[in-house]
Amino acid sequence: MREIIFAEKSGFCFGVKRAVETALEARKKYNRKIYTLGSLIHNNDAVNYLKNKGIYPVEVKDLDSLSQDDVIIIRSHGVPKDTLELLNSKGITVVDATCPFVSNIHEKVKKYNELNYDIVIVGDEKHPEVIGINGWCDNRAQVSKDGDNIKSLKSKVCIVSQTTEKLSNLQQVVSKVVKMSKEIAVFNTICSATSENQKAAYELSKEVDCMVVIGGKQSSNTRKLYEICKSNCNATIHVENSGEIPDEIIKNKNYLKIGVTAGASTPDWIIEEAINKMSENNIVTEASNEMADAMKFIAENESEIYVGAHVSGEIIQVSEKELFLNIGYKRDGIIPKNETESSNQSLKDIYKVGDSISAKVIKLKDDDNYVVLSVKEIQREEGYKEIKDAFESKTKLNVKVKEAVNGGIIALYKGIRVFIPASHIELFHVENLDQYIGKDFEVEIIEYSTKKRQSKIVGSRREILKKEKEVKEEAIWSKLEQGQTVEGEVKRLTDFGAFVDIEGVDGLLHVSEISWGRVNKPADALKIGDKIKVYILSIDKENKKLSLSMKKLVEDPWNNIEEKYPAGSVVLGKVVRFANFGAFVELEPGVDGLVHISEISHKRIAKPSEVLTIGEEVKAKIIDVNGESKKIGLSIREVEE
Repeated sequence: MREIIFAEKSGFCFGVKRAVETALEARKKYNRKIYTLGSLIHNNDAVNYLKNKGIYPVEVKDLDSLSQDDVIIIRSHGVPKDTLELLNSKGITVVDATCPFVSNIHEKVKKYNELNYDIVIVGDEKHPEVIGINGWCDNRAQVSKDGDNIKSLKSKVCIVSQTTEKLSNLQQVVSKVVKMSKEIAVFNTICSATSENQKAAYELSKEVDCMVVIGGKQSSNTRKLYEICKSNCNATIHVENSGEIPDEIIKNKNYLKIGVTAGASTPDWIIEEAINKMSENNIVTEASNEMADAMKFIAENESEIYVGAHVSGEIIQVSEKELFLNIGYKRDGIIPKNETESSNQSLKDIYKVGDSISAKVIKLKDDDNYVVLSVKEIQREEGYKEIKDAFESKTKLNVKVKEAVNGGIIALYKGIRVFIPASHIELFHVENLDQYIGKDFEVEIIEYSTKKRQSKIVGSRREILKKEKEVKEEAIWSKLEQGQTVEGEVKRLTDFGAFVDIEGVDGLLHVSEISWGRVNKPADALKIGDKIKVYILSIDKENKKLSLSMKKLVEDPWNNIEEKYPAGSVVLGKVVRFANFGAFVELEPGVDGLVHISEISHKRIAKPSEVLTIGEEVKAKIIDVNGESKKIGLSIREVEE
């Protein structure tokens, strides 16, 4: 049976724990975005967790982008004096989370610098803590890891150490400075927690077959833990999380004892997952519960994850079938392609690593230990709210038609089905519903109800078209006036007249107003689709009635009739109708003359049809003209040979 042994002293140190607690408290207090000057802790998983809490790292070079309303946290590493003065000069709210042990070093180097001592810092010159310390002695300090790079010194020297430095390095630097100066003030400023962690890791690494050091690759104290453990155990590895632990470590049967330690910036869930990965069917030994107690606060502040919860995260990987997210939880999230915004396009064309995305939890844990998320479900929630708001406020929504069904069509709004009855698609009856499949158009929600088992959402396009038509008609009615000549299109024919569309407004062209000539029915003179000019005889805007005329646009043929058809003249005309007393002959459209039965023939006849037929052309003599009464008397008999 394999044994997993956790180091007696390991994990979050006091300063890091304090910095994270301070940042989380500031987020609650100010209820807005919180910025940290650089990454609050050297652990990518923890930094992403804080981002999900609204706490974002920012660099000194980007301070100009902040405003006076912003809040910035000074991390446990501390900052140079001039950076602190710069922040205060900008009026930004500054929350100082500098580790007290680091602040103590600032005070020491400031004091001894003013006393004209040379300052030596034992540590990594690029580490933010060392940069901050140097800033409190006018950046005059010499930084060294082993003393080899130290140049000439004054007779008086003050030596301090980076809090996470190894004691052996401090001792090495002191031994060399002693030979260069007479008066030396040495302060062992290595954090006791760091020393204890290093000591515990050192002792544990001598007893185990393999040593796993967990922590950020940028973390100085984690790297030092690795170096210490490596000096005792060749099979020592440095990983940031459980995903980096190689299978060969887990499967190697020669590793009967595996030791585990963690850097000061490593959250508990990272440690827990790493141990769980290695500990299946094995014994786990915790040398101390001190680390768990120190890190309990992070679990208390952890995002609440449950089915239906809304989460936000940063995309850490994009494949053809799914997205992987860091959601600030002990397990990463996964969004299958069919739960994203578009299942038709390639995910790599839509998303990229680093994008932030919001989703809904639909499964707490899949077979691969991921939290399963859905973007579609977020959209559906938003969709239902927007549909309800549209129903209550009578506003429009744009939908896409998916299919034709019995009695109407089904459209989708953010994945939600909206039924549109056939009678609510157009202002007229529609036979072929398939023609709308794939089309987008706006609808009004006329019925909305959501129940636990069933929802009913009904939309209408007709209502929108009706309102649009009313608005358009109002504009047309406002510019139409009696006496105007307008152009229209024949839309419908009846026995009594034709309905003509004038820019969306229907007007009646009565059969008697089609021509000066006799028209028995409109279809004899017009057909549907004809474009014609009409005269507005009368208009009733209140009741929306419009009377039109075509013959009004043509001169009355009875004008100057005596001059056009003088009495005694012989004319050629066409027989158009009969009466008991004679026959009517059309001389031109609108001008008919009467041939009395006695003037039809020299023979005695009982009725005109005995000698005449409708449509027959005949010659007749004008025997009487009366323009006022619009009568012309004709005689066929007088022109007979």
